[in-house]
Amino acid sequence: MRVVIQRVLGTSVKIDDDIVANINKGLLIFVGIENTDTQEDILWLSTKIVKMRIFSDENGLMNKSVIDIQGEIVLVSQFTLFANIKKGNRPGFTQSAKPEISVPLYNAFKEQLTKDLGNSIQSGEFGADMKISLINDGPVTICMDTKNRV
Repeated sequence: MRVVIQRVLGTSVKIDDDIVANINKGLLIFVGIENTDTQEDILWLSTKIVKMRIFSDENGLMNKSVIDIQGEIVLVSQFTLFANIKKGNRPGFTQSAKPEISVPLYNAFKEQLTKDLGNSIQSGEFGADMKISLINDGPVTICMDTKNRV
């Protein structure tokens, strides 16, 4: 699994004319899922995300997690995180898992994040054309891949 995590002061996800997710301070997480991802990847990534100290404390140092600040999370599926651009100018997405694999893993990841955060999270809609607005805080953007844990 590959994620791009953005610390936000606010974010919303719109599908057609409907806002399907809207939070204030917290995290916007884009997730890409590949064929080899497992429940182990979900557990490691979820724990790492909710405990990651990327929010400022009273001294302006990044010492607080999304749990510590009672922040919120929006999760958005994004198969393009596995774009292959080695040949030509048009990206290939063969490394991204097909929906029959990725949808159950996406839903399991959402459930695990909810459990680890201790609060429900919001999300986009898998496979939908989404319009995402955000106010990046910092900016702070972190990229993680479960295949590069060390």
